Amino acid sequence: MGATENIADLKRRMEKSVEALRKEFSGLRAGRASMSLLEPVSVEGYGSKLPIDQVGTIGIPESRLITVQVWDQTLVKNVEKAIRDAGLGLNPVAEGNLVRIPLPDLSEERRKELVKVAAKYSEQARISIRNVRRDGMDSLKRLEKEGELSEDELHRLSGEVQNLTDLHIKQVDESLHKKENEILQR
Repeated sequence: MGATENIADLKRRMEKSVEALRKEFSGLRAGRASMSLLEPVSVEGYGSKLPIDQVGTIGIPESRLITVQVWDQTLVKNVEKAIRDAGLGLNPVAEGNLVRIPLPDLSEERRKELVKVAAKYSEQARISIRNVRRDGMDSLKRLEKEGELSEDELHRLSGEVQNLTDLHIKQVDESLHKKENEILQR
């Protein structure tokens, strides 16, 4: 792989780390209803575990309420149980084929816990980005050792890799700051 393709690959891998962080953040509840909150929930049905969006339609009729319109009446109890057992602190209530999931107010203690979780996710993303940087720098040094890069090219490309790293770490920090504000907002 040439140096240019290498840089493009590093950029793609760093962007994946930032995108994975944003996906993790979307599952962190900040007091407002979000369909992504139920993404990790799997429902027992038809002899296997199914993602919740494959057994019903998820809706947000109000800012503090999520609903799941279950398509098969026989799965309503399973949907309720799956949401209750998912560790999200939610208490679903079934009304026919509709499962209503009211979002309780977040206590100050719970908000602080969520901020810590967000910080942990951010640190994992930073580590991932730094690992990509390390791989890229090792690859560039190997290319220089093999004579495919001059010392000047190595220096220039190393600067590019560092700039990419700084840019993506900054995106992680900005995402964390935004999520912290969202969580702590009343």
